[in-house]
Amino acid sequence: MAIAATSTPRGPMTLADWGQLLLLGAIWGGSFFFARIAVAEMHPLVLVLFRVAIAALALQIYLGVRGLSFRLAFPHIGMFFLLAFTNNVVPFSLIFAGQTELGAGVASVLNATTPFWTLVLANALTSDEKLSWNKLAGIALGIAGTAMMIGPGLAAGLGGPAWAKFALIGASLSYAVALMVARRFKGLPSPVVATGQLTASTIIMIPIVLLTHGPAGLFSASPPVWAAVLALALLSTAFAYILYFNLVASAGATNASLVTLVVPASALLLGFLFLGERLELFEIGGVILIGLGLVTIDGRLFGRR
Repeated sequence: MAIAATSTPRGPMTLADWGQLLLLGAIWGGSFFFARIAVAEMHPLVLVLFRVAIAALALQIYLGVRGLSFRLAFPHIGMFFLLAFTNNVVPFSLIFAGQTELGAGVASVLNATTPFWTLVLANALTSDEKLSWNKLAGIALGIAGTAMMIGPGLAAGLGGPAWAKFALIGASLSYAVALMVARRFKGLPSPVVATGQLTASTIIMIPIVLLTHGPAGLFSASPPVWAAVLALALLSTAFAYILYFNLVASAGATNASLVTLVVPASALLLGFLFLGERLELFEIGGVILIGLGLVTIDGRLFGRR
């Protein structure tokens, strides 16, 4: 049975869609900077809790200011918990588990397979997001570009147990499933969808953190760490998820999943622009391959097949 099927296939992404995708990639690429500061003093699961809880509170306030009623979410409570489970709880947990054994390079490449799994699921479950050679070729180029961008760090981190790699692939699959679930909220305003997901994630994460970490020391971080947590919650979560769900509604699940190809490139470019990090030749080549992959998916330059 198709999910939120329509009678006609989706057309190419508009310039506004591409702008949202690139902005979202830049914001989520920047989230690595905030997380890097925060995890120095805060347990990862505690960071996840504060990230989703502060973002949910901020969005509840935002809805009140905008005059949007959160009651619009009430008929979909079960689906919001499913979205929170597949888009936050499961992938975050699998990524944390996998990264105890794998390097960040391998994790980035495996996470970049999300558009492939999304395309497979969308082809099977929807009528308006079918397989095309443009999408397959573009996604392959994007994954190859991510691998090239990691460069020597990827080769050095290829070891590790199979279960850890399957955990990262499982996280990508979970994100793909979450995008299929997100399609079901097409009639709701994006801020309401973002608020519903993050509120449900907060309700799920509270008992997880209390059971695994306990209440002791939850608020003991230093001011710079709290500043990073606030940036992560307000910019990289609350605002980012409004963009994300708006993109899902406008461009479709497969196109929205392309952000996982943009994030590593944006993180690299942000480090070059603002932290003075050096760009290696293989990193530049990887960014070019990712860009070529996105152009191929768009289909305007090479012709859609």
